[in-house]
Amino acid sequence: MNRLVGERVSIITQKAQTTRHRINGIVNADDYQIVFSDTPGVLKPKYKLQESMLNFSESALTDADVLLYVTDVVEDPSKNADFIAKVAKEKVPVLLVINKIDLLKGNDDLLKIFDHWRGLLPNAEVFPMSAKENFNVESLMKRIVDLLPPSPPYFGKDALTDKPARFFVTEIVREKILLEYDKEVPYATEVIVEKFDERADSIHIMCVVYVERDSQKGIIIGRGGSKLKRVGMDARRDIETFFGKKVFLEIYVKVEADWRNRENKLRSFGYMD
Repeated sequence: MNRLVGERVSIITQKAQTTRHRINGIVNADDYQIVFSDTPGVLKPKYKLQESMLNFSESALTDADVLLYVTDVVEDPSKNADFIAKVAKEKVPVLLVINKIDLLKGNDDLLKIFDHWRGLLPNAEVFPMSAKENFNVESLMKRIVDLLPPSPPYFGKDALTDKPARFFVTEIVREKILLEYDKEVPYATEVIVEKFDERADSIHIMCVVYVERDSQKGIIIGRGGSKLKRVGMDARRDIETFFGKKVFLEIYVKVEADWRNRENKLRSFGYMD
């Protein structure tokens, strides 16, 4: 979506479940407006947080005018068989985007993947793509524009997203946590902005990182606070780039036991209505 929108509105890591929310990125031109909706990857839920993430993904099937199913050359389609079966029944145009083709050694490998997906989604238009190399992005964008139904714009012409500034702060901090820590720790983490004091040339931000256990808190902080300090430095740099202002960032860590399975906490964190 970042390539299509032309701005960095979704965080990126090599780890699964990086995207947790449904994030809209808006593209405006003289004669059209596209609202791209980036949803969490499809998975079989193990706890209530993942149930909410799957609900975000399935909600795209109910209100999209054009459905982009994004896969890549290393994904195993069998793990998402139920969801793919729903996509196959869609009445709206489906564009199957096979990303990361820059990882393939030759056309034969691509043809095998192509044929396999055509069997799963016979009515979809297939777009081999490399977002990293910006390959075939323009062709995909042109086809999306061709398929847009006539409609007045949903958002103002200068809008980039429907998410508030605080949301992107939490996502940037969470991205750095995903990059810095291994195993279960980053998945047991949630970030909340408790203070966002914006002035003409600077922003003072205070974040709280929630974890589920005391042992995770210790891992997040690191010896002498070294790990958390590194997260803060990396996050502050990206937040300053995002807002174009000097940023003062404070990060604290708190324990909130089993928050991923508690509906009241998921609601307060924005995962449930």
